[in-house]
Amino acid sequence: MPSRACWIALGAALALPAGPVMAQGEGSGEEAPLGLPAVPIPEDNPQTPAKIALGDKLFHEKRFSADGTIACSSCHEEEKAFTDGLALAEGIDDKKGTRNTPTVVNAAYYETQFWDGRRDSLETQALDPLVNPVEHGLESHDKVLEVVRNDPEYLEQFKEVFGVSADQITMDHVTKAIASFERTQVSGNSPFDRYLYGGEEDAISESAKRGLKVFRNKGRCVDCHTIEQSFATFTDNEFHNLGVGFDRIEDNMYELVARFRESKKGDGEDIDVSILTDEAVSELGRYTVTLSPQDVGRFKTSTIRNIAVTAPYMHDGSEKTLMDVVEFYDKGGNDNPLLDGGIRELNLTEQEKKDLVAFMRTLTSPRFADDSADEQESTKTDEMEE
Repeated sequence: MPSRACWIALGAALALPAGPVMAQGEGSGEEAPLGLPAVPIPEDNPQTPAKIALGDKLFHEKRFSADGTIACSSCHEEEKAFTDGLALAEGIDDKKGTRNTPTVVNAAYYETQFWDGRRDSLETQALDPLVNPVEHGLESHDKVLEVVRNDPEYLEQFKEVFGVSADQITMDHVTKAIASFERTQVSGNSPFDRYLYGGEEDAISESAKRGLKVFRNKGRCVDCHTIEQSFATFTDNEFHNLGVGFDRIEDNMYELVARFRESKKGDGEDIDVSILTDEAVSELGRYTVTLSPQDVGRFKTSTIRNIAVTAPYMHDGSEKTLMDVVEFYDKGGNDNPLLDGGIRELNLTEQEKKDLVAFMRTLTSPRFADDSADEQESTKTDEMEE
């Protein structure tokens, strides 16, 4: 396998000039729960109760799919903390994608959307699944507009929210409403928050307190899953190569990269379609967005809030339990030429691993706490055995 230095050296030959950087929206934030900052709200899409209600309805609309069976909520189920519990997402006709469904909860704090950050806002993110052949499967967004323009209830809501008539409704209106609803899905006030930010000493167990120390020190988890002085989003909003799924592309990496680069230069297949219909292309990660060789195999740092109720883990759903995740990091990820420099063996003790898992279980917010009752009971059992 080529060395890291050899691979990076190909940068000038394989990379395309960088495009313009899209500025993030700025505006007044909404009040957030304990442990989280104010929700960033774009200036061109202010929150209103009526818009949020419209977005909620659109989020659950199954007519926005080729066979009338799939809505946004089909993969982002509220009772599963807005995930689907599957390793890989499934859309129309039980078609499988190539990546794990991330939670919508606290997605408002991400600077980019999707595992590879290919969209810069919740508004632009909402467009892609609708016309992806393995998700909603629509041939175009025209079907969405057809539904809302011919539904009396939708017409009334769009007129109230945006002041538009039927023929004036656009996908911009649709995605702004959906994004407004998604920005209300914020979740803090977990036992961890009450302990660290609320001063409740008994909010978490002694094992979890030890686990927090491992998280911040020996485990170095906090390097990417950040904890600030007054809040914790648990993401650095950056992209990292942990080696997850890299074995699927290492044998033909150069050929795959060159092929994708050429297709993106011309009128090749849309990036969203390529990623979710071609397993190998999917494993290129952030490279598919930047075309920068050092980004091959890099994926976004996901938040670990509510992680105890959002299994399985990693972008390909390859890790089934929290202990599996800890073991993966303890061994130093999966070696490859582009492995992040900060990823190396941790040499955690068995007790440290248990404590780290106990800490991560404290990140479940009250709204989803019942879903993690079994895991919380497991934590108590572990502590009784110490």
